[in-house]
Amino acid sequence: MTQSEQKTLVANTAIDTLIEKGKIFSGMKIGLGTGSTAIPAVYRLAEHIKSGELKDIKAVVTSFQTQNACQDLDIPVYSMNDRIIGGHLDLSIDGADEVTPDCFCIKGGGGAHVREKLVEYNSDIFVVVADSSKAVETIGTKFAVPVEIIESARVPVTNALNKLGAKCVLREGVRKAGPVITDNGNQILDCTWEQPIDVAAMEDKINGIVGVVENGLFSKNKPIVFVATPDDKVEIRNWH
Repeated sequence: MTQSEQKTLVANTAIDTLIEKGKIFSGMKIGLGTGSTAIPAVYRLAEHIKSGELKDIKAVVTSFQTQNACQDLDIPVYSMNDRIIGGHLDLSIDGADEVTPDCFCIKGGGGAHVREKLVEYNSDIFVVVADSSKAVETIGTKFAVPVEIIESARVPVTNALNKLGAKCVLREGVRKAGPVITDNGNQILDCTWEQPIDVAAMEDKINGIVGVVENGLFSKNKPIVFVATPDDKVEIRNWH
């Protein structure tokens, strides 16, 4: 099974299981994430809405990519600020760039981690879907942790991150001269360490730096994780 096929398998399995077990039902406020595994989950959710099995689903999206998909699929989109949402969601579902056995995650390879964290830290239930390549034992040394910063803080934030042991690289655009600019109008420093990090402690330390908007470490709202296995099955972690 290819990586793309694993992503579809795990996304479909997650949505179907969540509906079957009563964790997704009509009338819910649902956060929808960004990326190559989250988008298949959006499409699967849309199939259940189109069939009539789910009704009156209210979505909050984490990027323009997901907003466009929802518009194409006739899923109504709201913001966290809309009165009908009230700043809180019943459930959110998203992908991850890395996820550990303890269900700590790195997110933000697509540059949407600020909006993703806003949505997912304000959800009763957070769900992650991932293919087998995203399952890791430790975080910090391989896939870079994205740190979204305001433009005028690039040098002092880099200095502060260096003191935390991080090697920082400003994320550059593809088919665009200069840095990546997020949906929020900010820049991203991609950070790695020589040794695995304490995810929860580092999340707080990075966010304590003046000029940091948010980082891509997710430790505060541990997700239910659906992860594809090398033998093309789906493992469920932290089901509750």
